[in-house]
Amino acid sequence: LQLVESGGGSVQAGGSLRLSCVGSGYPYYAYCMGWFRQAPGKEREGVASIDFYGDAITYADSVRGRFTISIDNTKAIAYLQMSSLKPEDTAMYSCAAVSVAPRCDLDTHFNNWGQGTQVTVS
Repeated sequence: LQLVESGGGSVQAGGSLRLSCVGSGYPYYAYCMGWFRQAPGKEREGVASIDFYGDAITYADSVRGRFTISIDNTKAIAYLQMSSLKPEDTAMYSCAAVSVAPRCDLDTHFNNWGQGTQVTVS
């Protein structure tokens, strides 16, 4: 399963962006998809995850209430709507997916990763 992210860019604090992650290849679906971010000099941080049914949703404390994750489970597409962006949200955002896993959350072992899309908030 190949993942391609889009939607990143530069925005002023308080603004919004919507990231998309499109999966292609085999399998055509993903049981669990997640968004992660990594800022320069910092460790990768889990941002949000969602299962195939859209029921199991997890957010990092730092983004809860500002970011919303959603999924199109017919095509392995995940979205991350980001609002009220802050300078500390600046990072490279990557999408991840796994087709089989015992659970779906930010600790899930994802085995498919995209290249990432840069988000800069000033």
